Amino acid sequence: MRPVIQVSGLRKSYGRTVAVADATFEVNEGEIFGLIGPNGAGKTTTMECIEGLRKPDRGSIAVLALDPFRDVYKLQNRIGVQLQQAQLQKRIKVWEAVDLWASLYKKKSVDGDRLLDQLGLTDKRNAWFMNLSGGQKQRLFIALALINDPEVVFLDELTTGLDPQSRHAIWDLVRGIRERGKTVFLTTHLMEEAERLCDRVAIMEHGRIIDIDTPANLVLRHCPERTVVIEVSDPAAAEPFNLIPRVERVERNGSQFTIYGRGDLVTEVIHFLSENRVRVTDFRAILPNLEDVFLKLTGRSIRE
Repeated sequence: MRPVIQVSGLRKSYGRTVAVADATFEVNEGEIFGLIGPNGAGKTTTMECIEGLRKPDRGSIAVLALDPFRDVYKLQNRIGVQLQQAQLQKRIKVWEAVDLWASLYKKKSVDGDRLLDQLGLTDKRNAWFMNLSGGQKQRLFIALALINDPEVVFLDELTTGLDPQSRHAIWDLVRGIRERGKTVFLTTHLMEEAERLCDRVAIMEHGRIIDIDTPANLVLRHCPERTVVIEVSDPAAAEPFNLIPRVERVERNGSQFTIYGRGDLVTEVIHFLSENRVRVTDFRAILPNLEDVFLKLTGRSIRE
C-alpha cells in the first residue's frame, strides 16, 4: 500500500525536556492508524509536527508527498484536523461554524447540510456552540475537519471524557470516514478504542516508537498467555487436564479448574472436553488484549 505519511528520525524538545526523541513510522493510504502511549509519551507533539503546527528540531516528514512547512498551503487543502483541545465562540451557531470553515478553503467544500445530517447534527443546526453536549461538540469538530473533503484526517484524543454511548457513535463515524476512502491518523490513550478502530497501531514511550503492528499481532507477540476457567460436574474427569497440549499449569478450586497455557490453548481444551465427554457447567476463556500489551511494554505506574 502507498504510504501517505512518512516520518523519519523526528525529534522535538522544549528546553531540556525531550518530547519526541527519534520517531520513525509510516501510515498507509486508506488505513486507520493509531498512535498510542501513556500521558506525556509525545503523541500530540508528534501529530502536531506532522500537521505542520509545530516545527521539529530535526527529522523528515512527508504528508501526501508534501513537506508540512514548505508546502503548508498546498497541504492545508488536502488534510483535515481535529485538535485535542479546541473551542469556538460561545454564540456561534452550528451552521455558521460550518459555513465559516468552508469559506477558508479555495477548493469546493462538501455539502455542509449533508455533512451535518451524516453526523446527526441536523436538529442542532441552529443551536449555539455553548449549548451543545460534549459528544455533539466532538461531532461538530469532525464536521469541520471533513468540510474540505480531505484525503487524510487527523484526530487527536477524539473521545476523551465522553460517555460510552457518545464514544461508540463517534467510533462508527470514524469507520465511515475510512469507508469513504480517507486515511485516518489518530492518537488515543484508550486501548479499547485503538483495538476496535485501528488497522495498525504504534506504541509510543518516552518519545520513541517501541513497536508497530496490527493490534492482533501485537497481542500475539507480546502476550501469548491464555487462560481457560472450567467448572465440571465430575472433578475426577478433569484430572488429565495437565496432559492437554499447550497447558503449562492447572489450578483447582473445588469443581473449578483454571488452566494456563499459550498459543491455541482454547481449541486444545475444547477438543479434550469433546473427546473425553467431560460434562462442563461453566466455561470461560480469558484472552489478553491490547491493554495488556500496552501495560507490559510501558509499565503499570500512573503517569501525570
